[in-house]
Amino acid sequence: MPGHPAFNPDKDIPSLKGKVILITGGYTSVVALAKHDPEHIYFTGRNTSAANDLISLIKSTNPNTSLTFLHMDFSSLASVKAGTKKFAHDRLDILMCNAGIMQKPPSLSKDGYEIQFAINHLAHAMLTRELLPILIKTSELPDSDVRIVSLSSMGWRSHPRGGVVFDELKTTQEGFMGSFIRYGQSKLANIVYASELSKRYPSITSVSIHPSVVTTTLVNDLSAARRALVYVGCYVQGVAVVKPEEGVLSQLWVAAGAHKNDLVNGAFYMPVGILSNNLLDKVAKSEAFGEKLWDWTAKALDEC
Repeated sequence: MPGHPAFNPDKDIPSLKGKVILITGGYTSVVALAKHDPEHIYFTGRNTSAANDLISLIKSTNPNTSLTFLHMDFSSLASVKAGTKKFAHDRLDILMCNAGIMQKPPSLSKDGYEIQFAINHLAHAMLTRELLPILIKTSELPDSDVRIVSLSSMGWRSHPRGGVVFDELKTTQEGFMGSFIRYGQSKLANIVYASELSKRYPSITSVSIHPSVVTTTLVNDLSAARRALVYVGCYVQGVAVVKPEEGVLSQLWVAAGAHKNDLVNGAFYMPVGILSNNLLDKVAKSEAFGEKLWDWTAKALDEC
C-alpha cells in the first residue's frame, strides 16, 4: 500500500478549530499542531522551564494559541494519575502517546516495575484509562473524530518469546534480558494495547505507529556505546536516522492529517501512513496475548 511521502503538515493538516489535544512529550508535535488553530493543547513533561520556553516560542508566532503544561513523572503512576486531574476541558479529540525511553540501564520505576515497560506502556495506559470517559463523551458528539495515537517502534521485533515476561516485570529483568529486549516488549505492548483499545472502544480511532529512528533525546541521551549500536543497527537494516522535523510526520499524519475514513482502527503504520499490519508477528496479532496484556495492565493500574 503506498504511503504519503509528500505529506506536509503545514499545508495538509486541516483546521483544528474547536479540537482539544493532549500530547505526552513530543514538543515538535505541539509546535506543528499549534499552527492549525486548535481550541487547546495540553502537553506533558517534567521540565517546567523547558515547557515555559515552548509556550513562549509558540506564542511568538501563534499568539492566540491556548496551551497547558501538565507536569507528570512517567516513572510514577500516581504522578500520571494526578496530572490528568488537571485536564479541565469537556472534550478531548486527539491523545498522542509520544513520550518514551530506550535502552536504559536496568532499573525500576517508582512503582517497582521494569523502567522501560513502566514508562513506555504503563504510564500511557494510566493516562488513557483516566481520560477514557472524556474521550468516549467526545466520540458521542455529532461529527466527532476522536483519535488515540500510540508511538511504538520497529524495536518491537526484539520482544522476548511470548511477547512480555509478565511474571518478571516487577524486577529489572537484567539477568535474562538485554536492554533492547526489554525495550522491545514495551514497544510490542504499545502496538497491542492500541489494537485492544480499538476493539473495546470502536467509536475511538486507536492506532500505533513507527515514527522512524529520530535524533531526539530518545537517541541522543544514550551512552556513546548504546548510541553507536543504534546507528550501526540502522545502517545494517538500511533504515535512515532522521531529524525530528521528519520523524514527526508519521504521528502527525495519523493524528490530524489523514481523513478518518482513511485510517484502519487498531492498525500499525509505518512512515508515512503505510498500513503495516503485515509486518506484525503471531504474538502481536494474538487475541489471547492481547487479552492477557489488557487484563494484566488493568490489574497493575488498579494497584496504584
